Amino acid sequence: MEINRKEDILFLTKEWAGERFEDGRPKVSDGLLERLKNVTTEEAVMAMLSKGYKHQFEGDLKSIHSEIRLVGRAVTAILVPTRPDVHMNMLEKGRTQDGRHGFFNQWVIETLVERDVLVVDMCDQILYGTYVGGNLSTAIKTRTKSGGAVIWGGIRDLEQIVKIPDFQIYYRGVDPTPIGDVMMTGMNMPCRIGHAVCLPGDVVLGTVSGVTFIPAHLAEFVACTAEKAHIKDVFGFERLASKTYTPSQIDNAWNEAIMDDFMNWLATSDAAKNYRHLTWEKEMEEAKNPGKKREFNGLVGYSYC
Repeated sequence: MEINRKEDILFLTKEWAGERFEDGRPKVSDGLLERLKNVTTEEAVMAMLSKGYKHQFEGDLKSIHSEIRLVGRAVTAILVPTRPDVHMNMLEKGRTQDGRHGFFNQWVIETLVERDVLVVDMCDQILYGTYVGGNLSTAIKTRTKSGGAVIWGGIRDLEQIVKIPDFQIYYRGVDPTPIGDVMMTGMNMPCRIGHAVCLPGDVVLGTVSGVTFIPAHLAEFVACTAEKAHIKDVFGFERLASKTYTPSQIDNAWNEAIMDDFMNWLATSDAAKNYRHLTWEKEMEEAKNPGKKREFNGLVGYSYC
């Protein structure tokens, strides 16, 4: 039984057409990760819903710092309750054939690189299911720099972990017992976190609301859609404050005159200078044809790129 097989990762993420890590994981660019730092949970989820992705968010998690956002590329691991024969066979293979050291959780952490986020399905086990403590959390921080972890299970040494600067972990519970009564059955495979599904290379977006997993091939789309929503709000707030338009005009689909006004403002306003890379052909077409509603997967009128 192999874990972290490049052939499997390539197959699972074949919609991704960009750069990849050596193990096959999609490598969403650092620049795009920076753009996604400003995306809200709702903006990300609504954009993905418009593409039919319904199971990308989980909010039933605790976090060590509510004020720290987590953005990075997913490395996934799947652990299940221990069955002695499988447990020993997996450990033996990893240690003797694959040259791995320590326990299952250490195997995964030792593969992490800068801007990775560890995503672990621990089958919601907390007692003897504490994936990290103070030492391994420090190792994650050191290897990923700005990364962290999402653990559908337990952690320990919380009093130590909260002192690690600029570090974030989402988790289910705390217990003082060490990890032991679990075994790993997969790494960089599809991973279930509550109601959500995460693949290796997904962009992990952690906010005060919870954790969203953005498929690598949708990352640009999500960033673009969120940026459009944001800059339209900035324009709308200005025009409402000046009483240029009524709330109903701004809240509903814009007509051609408002879109023309918006495009002129976009080209000249200092507030819009970081959003001029966006294109608006579809929105302009819809403004010229107000009777034509856009609808997809039950969502009407949501902005898209």
